[in-house]
Amino acid sequence: MAFTLNKLPYDYKALEPHIDAMTMEIHYSKHHQAYVTNLNNAIAGKPEDSMSLEDLFKNISKQPPVVRNNAGGVYNHNLYWDVMKPNGGGEPTGKLGDAIKSTFGSFADFKTNFSNAGATRFGSGWAWLCVSGGKLAVCSTPNQDNPLMDVSECKGTPILGMDVWEHAYYLKCQNRRPEYITNFFNVINWDEVAKRLDNAK
Repeated sequence: MAFTLNKLPYDYKALEPHIDAMTMEIHYSKHHQAYVTNLNNAIAGKPEDSMSLEDLFKNISKQPPVVRNNAGGVYNHNLYWDVMKPNGGGEPTGKLGDAIKSTFGSFADFKTNFSNAGATRFGSGWAWLCVSGGKLAVCSTPNQDNPLMDVSECKGTPILGMDVWEHAYYLKCQNRRPEYITNFFNVINWDEVAKRLDNAK
């Protein structure tokens, strides 16, 4: 098997009350696992089964939808679990905090910008904070696309990703996506985002 399901860095219940345990369990053990399984089945015995996800994304436009959707699903969820943690949230400090303020004017303005990217994404998709051309940028992508893909309208290296598929929030928030987005800000792992900023630069 070319790809495996990354270990979740915390228990299913660790992000409560912001993200409930049942959503976490179904999201990780069913949805994320399905992306891994479907991707492995799609690339078995092909040159792609020895490629990294990042290398796949460079020419994802040449791949069938089953590879694009599931490779994106694997990568995006790997990032999503890592950029959340129990007792997260607050405001980032240091280089990340400074970069957010210099790009967006204030943390509050960044929060509005990022929240809007998630809230206004029609249907299913993701909101991203990326490093693009050495600067921070906020954007969103449909389905399981991400800014590393050659098909993406927004290009860059993602350092924070928020899943706005209904399976990420529907059990707890039903159709209230803005409520989920507010909750997400209480579990962001800014230390991990800062580390990804350093690696991207």
